[in-house]
Amino acid sequence: MSAVAPASSAPSAPGTALALSQRGRIEAALLACHAESGAAMLSDLVFSNLYLFRAAHDYRLLEGDWPLIAGHTYDGSRHAIPLFDLALIPASVLAQILAQHHCLYPLSKQQVAQLDPRVFEAVASRDDADYLYAADNFRHYRGTKLLKKRNLMKQFLAAHGVRSVPLDASAQADARTVLAGWMLEKGKGQGEADEQPCLEALAHLEEFGLQGFLHYADGAPAGFVLAQEISSGVFVMRFAKGLACYKGIAQYMFHHFVTATAQAVQWLNFEQDMGLANFRKTKLSYQPSALLDKYRVRLRAAVVIPDQRLSSRTSGCHPGLDPGSMPSLPTAPRVPWIAGRGPQ
Repeated sequence: MSAVAPASSAPSAPGTALALSQRGRIEAALLACHAESGAAMLSDLVFSNLYLFRAAHDYRLLEGDWPLIAGHTYDGSRHAIPLFDLALIPASVLAQILAQHHCLYPLSKQQVAQLDPRVFEAVASRDDADYLYAADNFRHYRGTKLLKKRNLMKQFLAAHGVRSVPLDASAQADARTVLAGWMLEKGKGQGEADEQPCLEALAHLEEFGLQGFLHYADGAPAGFVLAQEISSGVFVMRFAKGLACYKGIAQYMFHHFVTATAQAVQWLNFEQDMGLANFRKTKLSYQPSALLDKYRVRLRAAVVIPDQRLSSRTSGCHPGLDPGSMPSLPTAPRVPWIAGRGPQ
C-alpha cells in the first residue's frame, strides 16, 4: 500500500530477472531466514511483493553459494537482499558482496544484530519504515484519536447500501473497474502509480496468497482491498483502492477486513510512506503501534576484515543455490536446492 517511484535508469545488475518459476526457491529461503520475525516481519521480504515491483527496482536473482536478490532502491542505490543467514557467512565474503553493491537492504533489526558493528554500519531511514497497527484499531476505532475514522465509516454506511464480497476471480473485473476509476481520480496515466503491480496482483490472487474484499455501494463497485498474511496473524495491506466519491469507504474497508477475514487478524502492516507527506499524515492518523525500521548495511571504511563467520549462531536458513554469478567468492557449506522447494 505504497506509491511507486519511476524505475531507475541505472544499468541492470548481472543475474536473472525475477520470474514466477523462481517463486518456490526464493519463498523458502526468505521464510527460513525470517521465520522467527513475528509481527516485526518486514513487508518487503515476500516473493510476491518483490515480483510485483520487479520493474520499479530491476530485481534480479544472483545465484551461487551465497544467493542474493539485487536491485535498485527508489533513490537509485544498488542494494542486495540476502537469501541466506547472515550468521553463516564469513565477514570477508560479505565484504566482497558489499564491494559489488552499495548496501544490503532491507535488513531487520534482528539481522543487524548478527553483524559486527566494528565492521559494518547499519543506518535506517524514517521514510522506509513499515507502519504496524494493532488490528483492534480498525476493528473498533476506539478512543478520541480514532473518533473521526469511526464517524466517517458510520457516514458511509448511512449514505449507501453496502455489499461486500470476497475478492476472487469472479470479482476481478469489477475490481479493475475500481482501479481504473481510482487512476482517473488521481490524474494518473496508464502504467503510472502502482497500476501494473495491482493488475498483476489481481491476476495472481490465489498463487500469491492474496486475499481481500470488493465493496459495492448502491450496487456499483466502490472499492477493494488486497492483503497478504506474512506471519501468523500479521497481514500486509498490499493494495487499497476506494473511489473518492464514497466518503468513508477506506475506513469501512479496513474495518471490514479485520472483522470478516476467516483467519484471526492481530496486526496490520501498511508498508512505508516513502517520505511522502500525504502518505505519512494518513498512516500516522490510524495510530500505529510501531514503526519497523529497515536498515541499509554498508562496510565501514578502513577496517580489516577477518576471514571468519560473523557469528556462531545458526538457523534454518542455509545457502546453496546452483553455482552462478559470484564464482570468486569463498564457497558456503553445500546445501542443495531443489527447484520449487527450497533448501532441504
